[in-house]
Amino acid sequence: MPWKAPLADMQFVLQHWLRAEQAWQAMPPYADIDLDLATQVLEEAARFSEQVLAPLNAPGDRQGCRLDDGDVRTPEGFAAAYRAYVEGGWPALACAPELGGQGLPQVLDAALQEMLFASNHAWAMYTGIAHGAYLCLKTHASDELQARYLPGIVSGETLPTMCLTEPQAGSDLGLLRCRAEPMGDGRYAVTGNKLFISGGDHDLTHDIVHLVLARLTDAPAGSRGLSLLLVPKWLDDGQRNAVYCDGLEHKLGIRGSATCALRFEGASGWLVGQAHGGLAAMFVMMNSARLHVGLQGLAHAQAAWQYASAYAWERRQMNAPGQVKGAADPIHLHPAMRRILLELRVRTEGMRALGYWAAHWLDIADASADLAQRAKASKLAALLTPIIKAVFTDLGFNLASKALQVFGGYGYTCEFAIEQTLRDSRIAMIYEGTNEVQANDLLLRKVLGDGGEGFALLLVELRQETGAGEEGDALRRVCDTLEMVLAKVQLSAADDPEYPYRAAGDFLQLCGTALQAYAWARTCRCIQALPVDAPQRLEKQESARYFFDYLLPDFDRQVAAIDAAAAPLPFIHQPF
Repeated sequence: MPWKAPLADMQFVLQHWLRAEQAWQAMPPYADIDLDLATQVLEEAARFSEQVLAPLNAPGDRQGCRLDDGDVRTPEGFAAAYRAYVEGGWPALACAPELGGQGLPQVLDAALQEMLFASNHAWAMYTGIAHGAYLCLKTHASDELQARYLPGIVSGETLPTMCLTEPQAGSDLGLLRCRAEPMGDGRYAVTGNKLFISGGDHDLTHDIVHLVLARLTDAPAGSRGLSLLLVPKWLDDGQRNAVYCDGLEHKLGIRGSATCALRFEGASGWLVGQAHGGLAAMFVMMNSARLHVGLQGLAHAQAAWQYASAYAWERRQMNAPGQVKGAADPIHLHPAMRRILLELRVRTEGMRALGYWAAHWLDIADASADLAQRAKASKLAALLTPIIKAVFTDLGFNLASKALQVFGGYGYTCEFAIEQTLRDSRIAMIYEGTNEVQANDLLLRKVLGDGGEGFALLLVELRQETGAGEEGDALRRVCDTLEMVLAKVQLSAADDPEYPYRAAGDFLQLCGTALQAYAWARTCRCIQALPVDAPQRLEKQESARYFFDYLLPDFDRQVAAIDAAAAPLPFIHQPF
């Protein structure tokens, strides 16, 4: 069951759902980009993912990484695949032309990322943070640092890492102990330990650029005292910097990705941005990473849907209800399996539209000629990011689990790819800010924090699809309910400071369901541009009907859960 890129649906989203070509014409940096070019990019990305990365996925999982005298060795074929990736120009896809990039829209990079993670999540971990690091340095680094390190990141000659977590400091970055002492020549000596560093060491590139959160000697306590430093693996004089890999984590999934424990022993580093302003600089990187992690959820859902659909056509068991009596039927004809397969297809295609939509807002925020439109796009992208990160990764794991059910006992063995998909998908719910942190970020900071201003902008977008038809009517009810829920949450939060924390997870899921309703209502309008007898039009109609009949009822359950959160939670006493 080889993985295949879903090019037809990607093209549908770009051409009809986003009307991307028309939007690009209104953005000066993208005015010369058309759908023909976009299609060529997608086809080449699909060829690389299908022919180079996908064949390495299972072998890389079995082989894993190893630590050889302090140096990490990646699975066989990973380094050669990376050289092919660089030769294809993929690291430069969405980077600025003046820095050596191709200057293509981020929505095309989103499609590329989906394909990379779907075909080989572990390999893609080495490249996945590169664009975020590029944005971070481009925004905050000095001209000198940009000139020294940005060309290598853009070309792919250098790969970056993000070094936040320490043994005692995970979600609470205020507990970080890593320190940086001035050396008197513009450098800082960085000392401390970092944990769970993806690609902390490897053999794909000669140099690795670590972006490290640390405390300067005069730093105030807590998260306000953190600074960001660039610490290369190799110094300009050819000497190796004092950064050491002390070990590799042995993980449930993404075993071909080197997850390292790093030790900095007075390593030379350079300040990125302002002293004690490390979080502001790092969040530029993390926000990009969180969208990419959301796309990982989409990637796993797509792979799970493909694997389960192919197997369900081949596997024959019993006689399906309503079918001609006789030989056993393919299991895709059985209602229980049809429900799983339909949910896989509908959730996945809805996620793709929404994920690319968020990336498209980032393009508008960067490139629109209308300053007011840019400000609106930036606010919407920030609001959508935690929803996409959490909802997509929840669905990626849950849908992979449902897909495994289609395989029955075979799915629990290593003979089929679905068991690796399930294992690999689980991490995305944890890293780059756990999904619980995303829920708090959405409700506490992005919604209540600005008095609902950004949320109101999102509702305006959603209401644009509440036109004629049953789907539009259903979406109108969703929007009306969202407004009422927000008003209730605002009142309850004023009386009970813990309430929004209790309700945050369900509120985020409610927003995710509302966005899927928007995706399918908009799809119902967009398919009118397709020929009446086009198979894709019929399939989209069936998918929309399934969403509104079978999946939208989740919305009412989530509203009830938010209401239930008004009751205080009991404290849990130590059981032993």
